[in-house]
Amino acid sequence: MRLYLSSYQLGDHPEAFTRLVRGRGRGWVIMNAFDGAEPESRRLETERQVTNLANVGLEARELDLRANDAESLSAKFGQPDFLWVRGGNVFTLRMALARSGADAIIADRLRADELVYAGFSAGVCVLAPSLLGLEECDSTEDALSMYGAVEFDGLSILDRPFVPHLGSPQHPENEALTRVAAAYAQEGKPYWALRDGQALVVDGSSVVLI
Repeated sequence: MRLYLSSYQLGDHPEAFTRLVRGRGRGWVIMNAFDGAEPESRRLETERQVTNLANVGLEARELDLRANDAESLSAKFGQPDFLWVRGGNVFTLRMALARSGADAIIADRLRADELVYAGFSAGVCVLAPSLLGLEECDSTEDALSMYGAVEFDGLSILDRPFVPHLGSPQHPENEALTRVAAAYAQEGKPYWALRDGQALVVDGSSVVLI
């Protein structure tokens, strides 16, 4: 399994991401955590993510999960070398993954070591066993209005929650996520704690926080 899990954007060590990528360096950008944004803002942010990836030598196009069900996504998904999953609202992202069937495809491809899963913030938080507690930071309203439901089970790719933006007072979610981390600690629940700039890198049995 290969994972590059950043607190914010590409982090301070994008070369650790690109080293994991095999093949021709082509992949998908998944923006569905940002679906609650205005369409023009979402479009511009998608372009920004694609450009950021191009700047580190990776070629990407958007895969909009809203436009696919499980059958159509299976046909469209292809053989990407990586996924880049943008942060935003973890509950919106989780529902998009569930309704499109992307969650099952991603889990299967990761088990087979056929791609790198990379992303930041909510794009990583969704990999935890459970999303409970993150409602302190992300509203469930967008997921309810778009999908009529909220899913609190994560993808269980990680063995514990991922809490980004800690010790990062410049980030607007720092205070809310500090409360999330404190609640996990009070419950005796282990979690990955990252400040902006850091990333968790998984390459097979190697797990390194950089």
